[in-house]
Amino acid sequence: MRRAWTRYSTAAGYAVVEHLRNRLALALVVFFIPLWITLVVLVITDADVPFLVRATHQTITVDGNDASKLSGALNAVTLIVGFMMFIVTYRSADFDHRLAGAGYPRTHLLAAKLTSLVAVSALICAYAVTVICWYWTPRQPGVLWLAVFGAALAFGGIGVMLGALLRGELEGMFLIIMLSIIDTGLQNPVSNPDSGSAVVRFLPCYGPMQASITAGFLHTVPATHLLLGPLWFLGTVAVAGLAFRLRTHDRRHRIPFLHRVHRTADGGTA
Repeated sequence: MRRAWTRYSTAAGYAVVEHLRNRLALALVVFFIPLWITLVVLVITDADVPFLVRATHQTITVDGNDASKLSGALNAVTLIVGFMMFIVTYRSADFDHRLAGAGYPRTHLLAAKLTSLVAVSALICAYAVTVICWYWTPRQPGVLWLAVFGAALAFGGIGVMLGALLRGELEGMFLIIMLSIIDTGLQNPVSNPDSGSAVVRFLPCYGPMQASITAGFLHTVPATHLLLGPLWFLGTVAVAGLAFRLRTHDRRHRIPFLHRVHRTADGGTA
C-alpha cells in the first residue's frame, strides 16, 4: 500500500508541475476569466429573455446580461481547463509511455492526471464564481460552483481524451476551442432564443448550463443536471484510459515469436 501511494503521489506531483509550467494557461486563468466576464457586463444587453429550465419543467424569464455572465464563465472555464488537460496529456505522452514500458503502473499515471484535473478545476471554478459574484449575486453561489465545476470536469475529460487519441497538438486545441464556443453559444438564451431545443441536451455543457441558470435565479437544487458534467468526465476518461492502455501495451512477449519467424526465413529450424 505504501509503495502504491508513493508511486501515485510521485506521478501526481509531476502532473502538478506540468500545469505550473504552462504559463499561458496560468495567464489565461488570471486575466481571461475576469476580462471575459467584464466584457459581458459591459456589452451584453440586460433585456429579459426566456429560458427553459428542465430541472423544474418551467420557462422562466431571466436577465440577459446575468445569463450571459453564466454562459461566459462556462465558456472561459471549459476553454482553459480543456486546453490545460490536453496540453499536459499530449506533451507527456512519450514520457508516460516510457514509464509504462518500464513497469510503472498505468493506473497510477492516469489517476495522477485525474487528481490534478479535479484540483485545478476546483480552483479555477472558485475563481470564476468569485468574479461573477463581484458583479452579481446569484441565488445559490455554492450550487453555481458545482455547476461550473461540472463543466470544467467535462471539458477536462475531453482534453485528456483528445490528448490520448490525437497525434497533432494543433488539432486538439482547435477541437477544444470550437466545441466550447459552439456548446456555450447554443446554451446562451441571448445568442440562441431557442436554447431549450432538444438538440442542446447532447452537448457537454447542457447539464452545467441548466444547473447554472437554476442556481442563479431559483432556489431549486438541480441534482440530476449537476451530475451530467461528471458523467461526461467519466465517459471521456474511460476512452482516454483505453487509448492509453492500448498505446502502452507491452509487446515484448512477441519478440521470441519474431525471432522464430526470422530463423525460419533464413532456413533454420522453427
